[in-house]
Amino acid sequence: MAFGLIFVIVIIILAWIYSFYNGANDCANSIATTVSTRVLTPLQAVLSASVLVFLGAFLTTKVAMTIGKGIVTEEYMVPLVILSAIIGAIIWAAFATHSGLPVSITHGIVGGIIGAGIASQGIKVINWFGLKKIFIGMVTSPLGGFIGGFILILILFWLFKNWYPAKANSFFGKAQLFSASFIAFSLGTNDAQNSMGIITAALLAGGMIDSFKVPIWVIAGSAFFMGLGTFYGGKKVIKTMGMRITKIRTIHGFSAQTAAGGVILLASLLGIPISTTHVVSTSIMGVGSVRRFSAVRWGIVGNIIMAWVLTVPATAITAAIVYYLSDLIF
Repeated sequence: MAFGLIFVIVIIILAWIYSFYNGANDCANSIATTVSTRVLTPLQAVLSASVLVFLGAFLTTKVAMTIGKGIVTEEYMVPLVILSAIIGAIIWAAFATHSGLPVSITHGIVGGIIGAGIASQGIKVINWFGLKKIFIGMVTSPLGGFIGGFILILILFWLFKNWYPAKANSFFGKAQLFSASFIAFSLGTNDAQNSMGIITAALLAGGMIDSFKVPIWVIAGSAFFMGLGTFYGGKKVIKTMGMRITKIRTIHGFSAQTAAGGVILLASLLGIPISTTHVVSTSIMGVGSVRRFSAVRWGIVGNIIMAWVLTVPATAITAAIVYYLSDLIF
């Protein structure tokens, strides 16, 4: 029992480290366009985003349930599998954040759980229904971000076509304060759920709770560390997201943030863990391509896509290796 308790404590600590890196990498999602359009300073942006990410985490726990028991079935989510999964995800998240790669931290934990689960008992551990839901979200959410951003900015261009550029820029500068708040809140409803799901699965596996229900202290802790990571920032990722994909003005920033926030919030309410990085990146591409497709720096986009493709297999392999090594030790 004491050994099991130590396992659970270690998993909680690691899950909150992961949550910190989640916030540090995905911080760019909520503030990159606001900073690049100079609506807010980096410090103002990260402070407001940190608070709203924290608040968003309390809206729903449906995504946490998918993470905790929707990838590998409950009976196989034992402490060593959970431990290996979170270590694999942290290694990838830390590498991506310090390298300036806006990867999917969510898909990192998904890959980690898959790899550790299969390493433990083989392919039979996979919950194919839950994985199918995640895969659908993986494909449709970036498309939703691109199409949503593209359509929204077309509508705004038509509605405000007679406005002087200076007046429109000023108006959308103020409007971007609301869109930035909206997307930061929506990030909390989805990304903060990842560590909640891991910790709750560990508590259940350790016999410390009777059913998969996320305790309030787990919600608060996960939200706090993600908010702390958001405050820390991840300046390289902000530069990639806000400045290197395409040239951003206030109307583009407002459109991208609003479209992406809507897609993320809808996925959260449906219990689908999506890549918020994917959604925000594609919404920026969508608003940028309205002017002309060459306005988007597709070479940078290609590097981002490559990082997306590598995330699940990279974390799955890493987590599997960690599992085999941990199994030898413990």
